[in-house]
Amino acid sequence: MASSVDVHVRICGQEIIKYDLEIKALVQDIRDCPGPQSALMELNSEVKEKFNKLRLRIQDLEQMAREQDKETDRQAIQAETENHRRQMLSNQTAWRKANLACKLAIDNMEKDKLLHGGDNQSTRQRKVTKESLVETSSNITESLMSISRMMAEQVKQSEDSISTLATSSRTVQETNEEFKNMTGTIHLGRKLILKYNRRELTDKLLIFLALALFFATVLYILKKRLFPFI
Repeated sequence: MASSVDVHVRICGQEIIKYDLEIKALVQDIRDCPGPQSALMELNSEVKEKFNKLRLRIQDLEQMAREQDKETDRQAIQAETENHRRQMLSNQTAWRKANLACKLAIDNMEKDKLLHGGDNQSTRQRKVTKESLVETSSNITESLMSISRMMAEQVKQSEDSISTLATSSRTVQETNEEFKNMTGTIHLGRKLILKYNRRELTDKLLIFLALALFFATVLYILKKRLFPFI
């Protein structure tokens, strides 16, 4: 049975995929947008909203990765997060290219209208289109910078994790060496104890023989003095 954490990770991943597909569809709509400028601005507003939601869900997935107890689970979720972040960056680039292409198409269309007798209103609309192009490009650039900052933070966190793992590895290695040294000391102590036990047994045997010889000598002397005729 899957844990609640696994369920939350799966749900978060599904929402990220949903936002990714919605963004791709909107980018295609922008690429195919014939105008007017208000329709393009509305599509860009929707894309920006989807990107904000996508960014928040990716941050949630990254937080879930940090909360994992198992190192393998944490690394797997971090890898998934990194893939989603790269995909988001790719969508940002596609969004910018689609806007530039759409703006260029609208601009060319307005040029044609101007060449065929367009009035001052077409000229003003062209000016608005150029200003909107600059604004949209600025917004996309800002979004790309935000993603770059997020990726830089992720790289910093990865470096910290690697440093922590290296420190833990050194600690485990030092502990292993200390354990080996303690094992050698225990074996040496065991050998010494066995040696002392054997020596103690030998000493007891020698003492017993010495006492037996002593009592035998005493009995012999008593026998000679008390019963010399025997």
